[in-house]
Amino acid sequence: MSELLAGASFRETVSPADGKSTAVFERVSIDGQWYFLKRLSPDTDWIMRSTGDRVHRPYLVWAAGIMDRVPACIDPAVVAMEIEGEGDAAELRILMPDVAADLVPEGDAPVPRAQHERFIDHMAQLCAAFWGFEDTVGGLTTMAERLRCFCAANVARELAVAEPPGPIAAADVGWRELRSRSVLLTAVANAIWDDPSLLTVPLAATPVTFLHGDWKMGNLGSHSDGRTILLDWALPGSGPACWDLCWYLALNRARLPETKEATITRFGAALEQHGIATGGWFGAQLDLCVIGMMAVFGWEKALGDEEELRWWERRVAEAADRQEIDLPRLEA
Repeated sequence: MSELLAGASFRETVSPADGKSTAVFERVSIDGQWYFLKRLSPDTDWIMRSTGDRVHRPYLVWAAGIMDRVPACIDPAVVAMEIEGEGDAAELRILMPDVAADLVPEGDAPVPRAQHERFIDHMAQLCAAFWGFEDTVGGLTTMAERLRCFCAANVARELAVAEPPGPIAAADVGWRELRSRSVLLTAVANAIWDDPSLLTVPLAATPVTFLHGDWKMGNLGSHSDGRTILLDWALPGSGPACWDLCWYLALNRARLPETKEATITRFGAALEQHGIATGGWFGAQLDLCVIGMMAVFGWEKALGDEEELRWWERRVAEAADRQEIDLPRLEA
């Protein structure tokens, strides 16, 4: 990649409007083509620190050929990667094609139904292509790290920096707000942070696949031929298919052209269509992921409207009851 960048005729630093990390972005022109260059390290990126990434997981996935094995319906939008330096200062450089014109537009308007349906179908295809995936690469994101990425300890650590990242500052406010808005979800989050095995153990009894880990609209787009653009492979690893689904439901609430229940049904049907039998495990895995998602984004729901907060609260209560999850602080 250094050779490619050496031939660049133009480079400028840019700030993506939907970017949540503290990575550095550049717009680059090489041989008349436009690209984006993303540069990040554990020293500079709070997402890496909060998810325990000291090994540059996107690079590991790329180098292992996993991005080359994704279904044809998904474009990972990566040209090349390299790492320069050592330790926490080691910088990962990711060169990406400029696909900005094809990304989901910013805002809160629902995406077109056909695009949403493709996203869910392509998510299921990605899951099916890697069904049974275990982390033989080594060092990829674990479920415990996913569950604790916005835990109180991580938030407190990142608040101590000179300029706390926006999502961290919002999480600090949101977790405090949640204490008064939902005792249930506050207790669930605290219990899972204290002991992630409350969920990781029962989840281990359900099937796993490869998780991209961040199916938010800011990372999604569509090529003219219908392929899904899937950016930002910062949270790759082995885990339950329903985790990516629940992440999508939690972060894209305003953009969904159908109900969350309909989207869940759609995802299950898509798995079946692509050869994955869902009988015997899907309901339990979904319940566990719904509970776990509130240990991650309960703060975000506390900053939102009442209807959305109560949907998750109700679903968590029902899921915990169905799965007989022993959350000792559930009634705190």
